Amino acid sequence: MQMISRATCTMGASFPRSSKVRSEFPVWPGVRQFCFRKSLLYGFMRLLSTPLKTLRGASRSIRVDQFCSVVNTSSSLQIELVPCLRDNYAYLLHDVDTGTVGVVDPSESIPIIDALSRKNRNLTYIMNTHHHHDHTGGNAELKARYGAKVIGSGVDKNRIPGIDIILNDGDKWMFAGHEVLVMETPGHTRGHISFYFPGSGAIFSGDTLFSLSCGKLFEGTPEEMLSSLKKIMSLPDDTSIYCGHEYTLSNSKFALSIEPENEELHSYAAHVAHLRHKGLPTIPSTLKIEKACNPFLRTSSIEIRRSLDIADTADDAVALGVIRQAKDDF
Repeated sequence: MQMISRATCTMGASFPRSSKVRSEFPVWPGVRQFCFRKSLLYGFMRLLSTPLKTLRGASRSIRVDQFCSVVNTSSSLQIELVPCLRDNYAYLLHDVDTGTVGVVDPSESIPIIDALSRKNRNLTYIMNTHHHHDHTGGNAELKARYGAKVIGSGVDKNRIPGIDIILNDGDKWMFAGHEVLVMETPGHTRGHISFYFPGSGAIFSGDTLFSLSCGKLFEGTPEEMLSSLKKIMSLPDDTSIYCGHEYTLSNSKFALSIEPENEELHSYAAHVAHLRHKGLPTIPSTLKIEKACNPFLRTSSIEIRRSLDIADTADDAVALGVIRQAKDDF
């Protein structure tokens, strides 16, 4: 079994460094663990000769041939990023002990089918964080092809295509041998949930928490979003954040515009720009980085409040609403 330590997007002394890697594939030094499809020699030659700028597929803006699975060294759960549409991520989960495979938020079916076919794997579960089509668009075809069970929120049971298993806030579900805690995280939508794997230190936050931002308030209120973000903030700082979109570079520009004196934010933003210049993903982030840099987790920041004329006495929900509106208008 080839395993790669769960990596963090880091740069500079204020962020944790990646652990050692044991893999038959080459890696991109100092950035993200990355692997190629072919042999070691083929991968090495491509690493030297081919610029990585966009993801395969005419409609996609991020491009890497194939990402390595990323796992916690104490866990048998492998997590593979699968780019979809223009800037979405789906995630393939593979339990190496049982062969169980799941996918989180398949916005389209073809990239998932391709990823499964490359490794000759079946699909057991389809896990949806919310009902939006760019997170559920692949449900029907994947369910028909593999017989996979669709999992979603009880609040959204009438809006999740093909739903089979209904989960609610606080439910504990088992993915193979891995405990999954279901967290109700509304704000972006009424029925949004997040899937937290405590044994692997990973949360799939959909469109609730992005790196350096949060989701738009389509169906919820600032109060609901604040409550959802606080739930996620209560997790350990080393929790890896697997969100639904590659928005981090644009998010960093807004964050810097309202908190320009945040040195940790400057360091992280520079690292994000470096990754995107190389065509590499910025996900996963960690909760520690988000607490230090994400304006939506920093509603009490004096600098942010002064930048946006938020009163010192305003509560955090009011501040979050103002920050969200400023981001929408940015």
